[in-house]
Amino acid sequence: MRLLGAADVIVVHEATASRFREHFNPAAEIVEPGTVNPVTLARSAGLVARVFLGDPGVGSVLSDEARACVRANVPFEIVPGISAITGVPGYTGIPLTDGKHRDVTVVDAQEGGVDWSAYSGAATLVILGAENTIGEVAKGLIAAGRPDSTPVAVTSMGTTTEQYTVASTLARVASAAKNLDEPALIVVGDVVGWHDKLAWFETKPLFGWRVLVPRTKEQAASLSEQLRSYGAVPEEVPTISVEPPRTPQQMERAVKGLVTGRYEWVVFTSANAVRAVRERFEQYGLDARAFAGLKVAAVGEQTAASLVEFGVRPDLMPSGQQSSEGLLEVWPPYDKDLDPINRVLLPRADIATETLVAGLTELGWECDDVTAYRTVRAAPPPQPIRESIKGGGFDAVLFTSSSTVRNLIGIAGKPHNVTVIAVIGPQTAKTAEEYGLRVDVTADKPSASALAEALAEYGAKRRAAQVEAGDPLRKPSEMRRGARRRK
Repeated sequence: MRLLGAADVIVVHEATASRFREHFNPAAEIVEPGTVNPVTLARSAGLVARVFLGDPGVGSVLSDEARACVRANVPFEIVPGISAITGVPGYTGIPLTDGKHRDVTVVDAQEGGVDWSAYSGAATLVILGAENTIGEVAKGLIAAGRPDSTPVAVTSMGTTTEQYTVASTLARVASAAKNLDEPALIVVGDVVGWHDKLAWFETKPLFGWRVLVPRTKEQAASLSEQLRSYGAVPEEVPTISVEPPRTPQQMERAVKGLVTGRYEWVVFTSANAVRAVRERFEQYGLDARAFAGLKVAAVGEQTAASLVEFGVRPDLMPSGQQSSEGLLEVWPPYDKDLDPINRVLLPRADIATETLVAGLTELGWECDDVTAYRTVRAAPPPQPIRESIKGGGFDAVLFTSSSTVRNLIGIAGKPHNVTVIAVIGPQTAKTAEEYGLRVDVTADKPSASALAEALAEYGAKRRAAQVEAGDPLRKPSEMRRGARRRK
């Protein structure tokens, strides 16, 4: 990753580049292998990164290209990768060696014509390139003397969220694995017995689930990372666009009052509000030191995290429900003997509710409710996304507010009835139901992290129920009519 971020030229197949583009130097030139000699590039273009899938020394042309560098007196480095030979079994929970089995033999069957009599011993076999000839491999090994009861595992699309493993025997594997996708890797030997005990990747609670997150990539970063840890494939689709206020004078006066001591408290009800104030500060050459002497409140954990990133640690947060109501429960009433100033600044969205202002006023505080930013409905997502939403291509959708429900349906349509609907709290659930959605999951506290955790618990229970009933393991999207069914 460090080299990709520094490279001037990156030689990589486009299909591979799409997986890792976020780590590339934005200014790097991307070159398709075979179109330009890497040695020529290295002589004229600075740092060249040649990217391979897996390990560059296994199943690639590393030897040819490195030898060309040596002949041309071009210095180079080799960064070892993880080969499918070890990576895929690791992701299926199959250790290639254990206390009883120490020998591993790798067989490349891509060209066919393998003399299987050479592999009749007890060594563990890792077989590459035999996707279309699994039956022939099994017959060859049995004919060579391997017992037909020998355990064998076939894994397709290893280490991706489409990974699927069939564990069987040489006698049965041809029929058991006939519908697997390519590419596939075969492991033969008693170590396959570990799969049922150690499978950790395919058993994740949301493994392979395509989850719609109605947020921008910036807002959804931590949430998407948490979903990935559960095995999901998150897809961010912004439903709102944040824009500056139409007239900046309000915010200008608010920032001036903040610096000159007009306020006792500043209340932040969203990360967007923090971002809006921070951007205004930067325009005036100010930083977090301008908050010296002020008390700062945050409505929840994510807002507080944005403040801490800015350099401001909140003085007050809800102890229970992370909402305006929860903040009012812990807010102190105005005391003229203790509080030198009774004014509170609320930089918020243009569509914010009046709950917080009304509650603070009742507690004796005067509020300057300032529009820090406007929220407008985002542009519709691309057509394939819209079709997936309405057609059941997503396994779940996370709604983090009532506005995300309204806006998503407004720009993309109503989610299919097989899609699991997860909401952040009762109010969002009410809005979803008003739009005719069936709410399956509600977070136990109003935070994005708790929402992801609640969805993972739902997925785990759903999977356990399928296992107990002896049903095929199928994602919600595979339950719709016409969906591809995995054998």
